[in-house]
Amino acid sequence: MNALIPFPNISPEIFSISVFGFELALRWYALAYIAGILIGWRMVVMTVKTSRLWIKNQPVMTPTQIEDLLTWVILGVIFGGRLGYVLFYQPSYYLQNPNEILYVWQGGMAFHGGLLGVIVAGLIFTTRYKVPKLSAADVMALGVPPGLLLGRMANFINAELWGRPTDLPWGVAFPTQAAQLCPDVIGVCARHPSQLYEALLEGLILGGVLLWLVWQRDAYKTPGLIAGTFFLGYGIARFAVEFVRQPDAQFVSAGNPLGLALEVGGYGLTMGQLLSVPMIGLGLYLIRQARRMRAA
Repeated sequence: MNALIPFPNISPEIFSISVFGFELALRWYALAYIAGILIGWRMVVMTVKTSRLWIKNQPVMTPTQIEDLLTWVILGVIFGGRLGYVLFYQPSYYLQNPNEILYVWQGGMAFHGGLLGVIVAGLIFTTRYKVPKLSAADVMALGVPPGLLLGRMANFINAELWGRPTDLPWGVAFPTQAAQLCPDVIGVCARHPSQLYEALLEGLILGGVLLWLVWQRDAYKTPGLIAGTFFLGYGIARFAVEFVRQPDAQFVSAGNPLGLALEVGGYGLTMGQLLSVPMIGLGLYLIRQARRMRAA
């Protein structure tokens, strides 16, 4: 048998209580969302309170405006993430069961959909309060990685969104029945812990780069640079991890075992890669425009 790592015995629920016959539980996934948003909010507030980080030492928003923006961002994440999952990953199912679109407690959120929701919310907020859009995008981008880091760790604890089968020594034996359905594998099936790969790349490393750019390289003084770096970094990280991440079941078939959403001549892209390509392009564009504006 190849070396593998047993799945840690961690319950998805932190605790649960019974109230009038109803079972109420606090799950790691919910805590990850809450903690990620709070940490990102405090990081951003700290930057708007530090005038030296901004052009002419004038922050583009006040801490109170950041709190207002946070409300818009939360709504964008929830509605955008859910609609993104419905439209990108299971449109035919929800077309037949439209009443289940609002059943968010059953799971099903898409990061790319949530991102689009946040962009729309940000555009409405900046237009309403007359805040420079690129600087606002930089502020929002800085606050995202903590949520990505904690959210992907919660995915791991929930034993969901695991990777493809592997014989590498750090492969994890996820306990769910679906995770153990591995073709050509006899005995226990180990899979890439792709959730932890994403936590490291999208959360820890990308977040560290953004913090370094803001606090050590005065990146806020080049509007669009932080947002562009986030889009580029996330797009590359997600594109790379998709090679070892198990695609959603609806994309996998006997003739398409890799679960490619776009295939030409035996080669193609998964849905995650397909949605990451525009992010990479947008990131490169924003970085290029930011540098041009600073040089001008």
